[in-house]
Amino acid sequence: MKRLLNCFASDIRDMSKEEMLESIAASEGRIICAETTLNSEKSPLEIISDAEAKSAFGADMLLYNWLDVYNPSIPCITVENPEDSIRRVKELTGRIVGANLEPVDPDVDLMGELNPIAAGRQANVNTARQAVKIGLDFILLTGNPGSGVTNRQIVKTLKEIKKECGDELILMAGKMHAAGSVRDAGENIISKELIHEFVSAGADAICLPAPGTVPGITLDYVKEMIQYIHSLKALAMTAIGTSQEGADVETIKRIGLMCKMCGADIHHFGDANFGNNENIYHYGFAIRGVRHTVISMAKSPNR
Repeated sequence: MKRLLNCFASDIRDMSKEEMLESIAASEGRIICAETTLNSEKSPLEIISDAEAKSAFGADMLLYNWLDVYNPSIPCITVENPEDSIRRVKELTGRIVGANLEPVDPDVDLMGELNPIAAGRQANVNTARQAVKIGLDFILLTGNPGSGVTNRQIVKTLKEIKKECGDELILMAGKMHAAGSVRDAGENIISKELIHEFVSAGADAICLPAPGTVPGITLDYVKEMIQYIHSLKALAMTAIGTSQEGADVETIKRIGLMCKMCGADIHHFGDANFGNNENIYHYGFAIRGVRHTVISMAKSPNR
């Protein structure tokens, strides 16, 4: 199996779920998953989609935030049927494409106000089936700020989705921050016990905060968690979901190198960089050098 670093769009189109996971793992910690948000009706660059821009700056995978799977309309992606939007994004970028779905806990002990979310953004068996239907390659069960997502609800929902369509989607699970939950704040965001629950429930990859992005989440702690993730034969994705994706270049490079030292297979890059896609380039430059960064930026989706 070719490393994702060396794959073209034609390679990705023919991959099974297991082949995608193997291709990511074979890239040895040099894969960037850039998040693109749909909390606005306009694209930051007006005439091209945010996904195209992030691909142009070196993202290998794309993760939609705020995607309503029942109405997956995307700014600057023109299709007759909105259900074809994700397939069109794949045609334009040649990337692996996924979306956040949020398992909202009705019994959450919340910090601050609850932000209600649309049915098409919530994680359950029905939205997972719809994710397959519209062409998503993976889903991440996680939570936005104030969404009321808890780790216990992630585990419950993950089991249900795994049983229904786990063979058709890469399933990722974990939180980038507390998402408003008092119980899951700080180091309680991730633990070995929780990792074991996620993997046992069907997760192929575990998401956890990048070192330095959440209080108490240190390099040594994340390294220990990732070693355990790998012992369970799952992939690890470190995440910048705290607006630090919009930080200065030196901070971005430092976070990237810490994540690589910890053993991350995938480097998630959040959606709060306000069009500053250059930071994706700088992050990529730090973790894989100029050669692989330029290849990722330059390869045509027609190859």
